[in-house]
Formats: sequence, structure tokens, C-alpha cells
Amino acid sequence: MNVGKRIKARRTELGFNADWLAKKIGVSRSTIFRYEKGDIEKMPTETLERIASALNTSPAYFMGWSKTDTESHTPIISIYNRLEEPRQEKVLDFAKEQLEEQSQNKVVSMFDGEDDLYEVQGVTYAAAASGFGRGYEADDYDTYTVYTDEEPPHYDYAIGVRGDSMLPKYEPGDMLYIVDRGMSTYSGQLCIVVHNGQTYFKKVYTEDDGLRLVSLNKKYSDIFIDYPPAEDTYIKIYDVIGSFTPIEI
Repeated sequence: MNVGKRIKARRTELGFNADWLAKKIGVSRSTIFRYEKGDIEKMPTETLERIASALNTSPAYFMGWSKTDTESHTPIISIYNRLEEPRQEKVLDFAKEQLEEQSQNKVVSMFDGEDDLYEVQGVTYAAAASGFGRGYEADDYDTYTVYTDEEPPHYDYAIGVRGDSMLPKYEPGDMLYIVDRGMSTYSGQLCIVVHNGQTYFKKVYTEDDGLRLVSLNKKYSDIFIDYPPAEDTYIKIYDVIGSFTPIEI
């Protein structure tokens, strides 16, 4: 088990969601997800220390140097161990009731039960990079379900982001709401562009002899697509009308 998996396991063991941990250590929710998935390999030492402190354990535990975290039990365990046996039984019975009640809820709000979660069905992924080697077409294949606490706008499809060319505004794992408005001219709008089996998430500009696809991350070069396209060329453009970072439930 790597560092990210240990962090997620510890967080879920304590019943905390990613939003809580993100707020606790001062980063975004998507950054927590990237830590846990291992997308960020070199985590700063001070960040690991803050996460360990928030989750009542030690950096050594996350690094795998310590086989247990008994040196830093959660407060509830410490209190339980100090109780006499009859009182321990009362605490245990109450905990079992809470666990049973929790298990009956299929979707639990991450915000103290005050807000509803909206279910969004994603259709494949788009590459926020030089290109993703699998074409995206608006159909019912390769679908998956994610959740958000914000009411979705009126949209045609939702699509996930892969790659880092639209950083810092859009991170891998974010979701985009898209609509099919038909071909038109573009002057920097955010779009999903499907071209000959490649799917791109870029800013799009119409030029005299084609389309220029531009990344927000300046380390990536522009991509140029001839337009009008040749007869054997497939191209489809969807306008991006909104985005969100999925909530883990």
C-alpha cells in the first residue's frame, strides 16, 4: 500500500470526507484526491505532516515505516480505553447503532446532511493534453456516475478531464458540462473538440484557414486543425458551459 492509499484508508476509517481534510490542511478537494490516487508523487514533507496531524497519526505511518498507528490513537479511542467496562459497553452499543444507521444511507451528503447531492452521468473522457488516443462521441458507451452538491445546468453531456494542459483552472478528474450548438466561429471559448479519433479540451480560436486549439498550461504548444475539413475528416465541437469537481461518497 502506497502513501496515497494509506491516507485514504485512514481518512475513511475516521469517517472524514475529502472536503473536510482539504479545509483542514488548506488545499483544494481535488488536490486531496490527487494525493490519494498517487497523481502527485512528491508530496511536500510539511503537507504530509499536516495530513498526519489532521488524521491523528504520524507521517511514519503513511510512509509505511510504522506498522501501526497506536502511538496516535483517535481521541474517541483514548477516551474509550479509560472508561470502566460497563461504560465501555454503553459506548459500544451506541456506536453500533450509529454504524447501522449510516449503512442504510446509500448516498450521504458531505455537508452535514443540509445539502442534496446531484447524480451526473459522465460519457468517456477528454484529454487536457496533446490528445487522448481514443475518440469521444456522444453516445451511451463508457459511462460512469459522479456526484456534485451544485445543481447542474441544462447540458447535453458531461465528460471527465484527463491530463494537465488546462491547469491551473482545470485539474484531472474534474467534470465538464457540454452542449452541442453546431459549428460556428470561435474566439477563445472553452470547447471539447473531437477530431479524427482524438478528443481535446482546449480554448478554440477560428483563423483564416483552420482552428487553433490553445492550452491554459503554457508548457503545451498550440494544436492547429484545418478547416473546413476534408471529406474524410471527422470533426465535432461541443461548448463547455460549466464544470465541477466530483464529490466522493
